[in-house]
Amino acid sequence: MQGREKKEYNDLFFVCSLIEYVARKTKNQNRAVVSAIGKERLQHYLSLADVYHSDNIDRVTDTLIEESGLTTGSFDNITTAKYKIPTHWEIGRIYQRLITTISEQQHLPLMDALHAAYNSPITDKIADYNSSMYYENPDYIYQSYLNGSPL
Repeated sequence: MQGREKKEYNDLFFVCSLIEYVARKTKNQNRAVVSAIGKERLQHYLSLADVYHSDNIDRVTDTLIEESGLTTGSFDNITTAKYKIPTHWEIGRIYQRLITTISEQQHLPLMDALHAAYNSPITDKIADYNSSMYYENPDYIYQSYLNGSPL
């Protein structure tokens, strides 16, 4: 472990931020991005996150979009936001914390926990920047995940 968290968790933070960046760029929901990218490719990006993190994020996302065959969707939570829009890094941190908690509490590999988190109904509330979900306490978000909806 270097720094404040495990390297694997820091790499996961980058991958979650990358998912958010791709979702915004392609106007797709995060779950659609995760599905299109697939477990194998996500694992690849997770294992090389320290390399990709050093690269230009637009180049990395353009390559990822092309490799995944992602097309432009119609989901746009940016223009409908009435308040401060969180950065892709801020949303990446929320998902990273949720995924690591799922992994630790349910004894799941990170990639399985990632898929569980992004396919949860709670993602709709996290993506709603007019709600307070994206800045809630990590334990509240986890408990809401377990509940299948905000508490």
